[in-house]
Amino acid sequence: MLYLLKRLGFYLIAAFAALTLNFFLPRLMPGDPATALFARFRGRLGPEALEALRETFGLTEGPLITQYFTYLAHVFRGDLGISIAYFPAPVSEVIGNGLVWTVFIAGSSLVLSFALGTLLGIAAAWWRRGWIDTWLPATFTLLGAFPYFWLAMVALYLLGFTLGWFPLGHAYGDDISPGWNATFIGDLFRHAALPIGTVVLGTMGGWLLSMRNTMIGVLGSDFVNLARAKGLSPARVVLRYAARNALLPSVTGFGMALGFVLGGSLLTEVVFSYPGQGYLFVQAVRNQDYPLMQGVFLVITLAVLAANWCVDLLYLWLDPRTRDTAS
Repeated sequence: MLYLLKRLGFYLIAAFAALTLNFFLPRLMPGDPATALFARFRGRLGPEALEALRETFGLTEGPLITQYFTYLAHVFRGDLGISIAYFPAPVSEVIGNGLVWTVFIAGSSLVLSFALGTLLGIAAAWWRRGWIDTWLPATFTLLGAFPYFWLAMVALYLLGFTLGWFPLGHAYGDDISPGWNATFIGDLFRHAALPIGTVVLGTMGGWLLSMRNTMIGVLGSDFVNLARAKGLSPARVVLRYAARNALLPSVTGFGMALGFVLGGSLLTEVVFSYPGQGYLFVQAVRNQDYPLMQGVFLVITLAVLAANWCVDLLYLWLDPRTRDTAS
């Protein structure tokens, strides 16, 4: 318990540092959100409207430390400001809408890539020099050498534009009304097939190689040889003894990847015009939407910290030695 509290304290300090950077960095940049939004109206607003916009975005003329504590109070209330690109929608509402799509696309991609890569890595290590160990690691490593967006563009051109098997973009068709029905869900998965597939193909090789290499080392350990000498079934030796211990390094990588899910699919979302966090971030940069950029950065940072906290909990369950050290 003390170990978990120490880790939680570390993550809270990191979250506070991220909040502080999130406040000061935009204020070091030239210009401000109010001026950028005022310029978009091309002279249709009077000069007095600029001050009103500054008030709306919290850009007061008070001391910086006062602005900082005001910002912290707003963040703790869930108030991240007003978006410029989607004015007058609040940033929290814009991010919330995009977060659902990013978690669906990038989260599904990560879980599928991790599960398939781990299982194939176990099989490649157990049946060494078989066809799985000979062909699959090399094939998926080659695919992983290509950037996500390149695989996405090739898949979009061949399977979407040329063959017409999949739609060219967006989360669902314009003629489909969102709802919990078979038509909408089927169209949703049809639009998500290419984005998810390209990310899985590009990332599965890393999980496969990591699990295979770790598994080979674990299979030569004394406790695995003892389990074999006891006459335990091969399935129990592989899953209960070898795979469980070989999984620990991959779990750490999975935790980090889980946090970066919210920002790592940026280019893939742009290629497929998918309305997730990556697409929102591009719109925010294009429109100099500082409040939205701050919000996306904060969500990604907190997601990374929360994912690592979950990994610490999972480590305590997977590795009894960690529990002994923590106590």
